[in-house]
Amino acid sequence: MAAPEALRIAVPSKGRLKDGALELLEGAGLRFRVAGRRLFADCTRTGIRIIFSNAADIPVLVSEGVVDLGVTGSDQVDEKGVAVEVHRRLGFGRCRLSVAVHKDAAFRQPKDLAGCVVGSKFVRLAQAWFDGHGVEDVHVLQIQGAVEVMVLLGLVDAIVEIVETGDSLVENDLVEMARILDAEAVLIGNHRPRDAEARDRLLRRIDGVLAAAHYSLIEYNCPVALIADATHIAPGFSSPTVQPLQDPAWLAVKVMVEREDVHRVVDALEAIGCVAILETALRHARL
Repeated sequence: MAAPEALRIAVPSKGRLKDGALELLEGAGLRFRVAGRRLFADCTRTGIRIIFSNAADIPVLVSEGVVDLGVTGSDQVDEKGVAVEVHRRLGFGRCRLSVAVHKDAAFRQPKDLAGCVVGSKFVRLAQAWFDGHGVEDVHVLQIQGAVEVMVLLGLVDAIVEIVETGDSLVENDLVEMARILDAEAVLIGNHRPRDAEARDRLLRRIDGVLAAAHYSLIEYNCPVALIADATHIAPGFSSPTVQPLQDPAWLAVKVMVEREDVHRVVDALEAIGCVAILETALRHARL
């Protein structure tokens, strides 16, 4: 029986989603080299091929089986409406899809846009949202490119566009009228991968990377008499690792702490008399 063909994974060809996707795959143990404008990279040892594509095309590539897995924005998945499985929400590339109008326009609420022209890359989502809010006769015009400037040029009355920081809206004298949805990077797949075993193994590795992103390892020296108090402050995932030191009055402790809680824990440990407190970021964790 012939060995299964190696997996194919699509990632965005540019931007923050590309950077986050490649960092995630490297953390999961894939080894590859991105060479200039080359549109793919082959991973050593595994043979997995990473294909660089437009983020908007990735849901279709996955659903049609051109690739087995893909990293793209959840907004792109919702816009395409194709049959894919969202394996993991990845926690980076967070943004929102919003309705925006010129700051001096008379539009104050969505119903004011009845009969207007709205520009967007997300025609399906925009139209569905306006229909769902009872805004009649809105014509959603598909625009690929700099959507924000279209209001200033008088080509559209409003836009539906992805907003990250909001700086681009401000630069073009726009303000948000309403939020349609929140989005983030997701890992998607189909039900017929080239190598299901390799896919499942990679998903477990990615889970390890995602789990590690939420925790830090805290190491500290604790007086024996205070170990119960220290354990109450930082109980760890199961329990702390405790080892004796050469001085019998002290113990060496290692414990996992949720990253967002690290500073509170460190402050509390120091306050009760623990010393030599160190934080180490985790790269991989199987919990």
